[in-house]
Amino acid sequence: MVRSCLVMLGGLFSFLIAALTTNVKADTLTLTSLFWPPYSGQQLVEQGVSIAVARAAFNAMGHQLEVDFYPWSRAVKLASMPNDKYLGYLPEYYYETDKFVFSKPIGTSPLGLVEQKLHPISWRYIEDLNRYTLGVVNDYVNTESFDAMVLAGVQPIEAVTSDEHNIKKVVAGRIDAAVIDVNALDYLLKQKDLQPLTDKLQINRQLIANKQLYVAFRNTEEGRRWRDIFDQGLDKIDVNTIMGDTLYRNE
Repeated sequence: MVRSCLVMLGGLFSFLIAALTTNVKADTLTLTSLFWPPYSGQQLVEQGVSIAVARAAFNAMGHQLEVDFYPWSRAVKLASMPNDKYLGYLPEYYYETDKFVFSKPIGTSPLGLVEQKLHPISWRYIEDLNRYTLGVVNDYVNTESFDAMVLAGVQPIEAVTSDEHNIKKVVAGRIDAAVIDVNALDYLLKQKDLQPLTDKLQINRQLIANKQLYVAFRNTEEGRRWRDIFDQGLDKIDVNTIMGDTLYRNE
């Protein structure tokens, strides 16, 4: 009788564990993002390179990912609101903040300067850029040293709402160059409205940085839990292969 009860209890315990595991695997995390091709965008293949990597990592852990797209500033703000459904946003460069914790890297972003082919800028050290007026996108994190120069008021900039706007300003000679991701520039110059500008523009020969991309999770107990789950998922996938395949499919 005791043996039968133990068997029954063991079976019930296994059933409960299986049920709980099933429920955990059914969880769906919702993040915010922006239109930043080829890394993220609602109409892109796999919704972009970064989202393809993130979704694969969550899937490897038995979870689902949903992404809602907004203008960048709103995407970040919504992800930081404590009572909102969003627990983070992507993709992002690392920066010092108390609001978010960052995942392991989900890819790389070569950060450079788009300039006119006929009027390239010359610089060796980051401080050399102070003699030029550069375009940036509102609320984008660039590099710590560059952003510090902007904050100190020694780096002349003009801020706009999109990379496309900056590209047009460079062509028109309204700014000397603009900070932009190399892959983003390559994608944008293949689009119908910007393609005629291709022969007039180039990436400056010196990159500002080759930066890592991350998922930023809200700095709460729940956000940190999902960050840890996500990092485990990243260890189970080949990030570079997924990035390369998705990048090729979005050309």
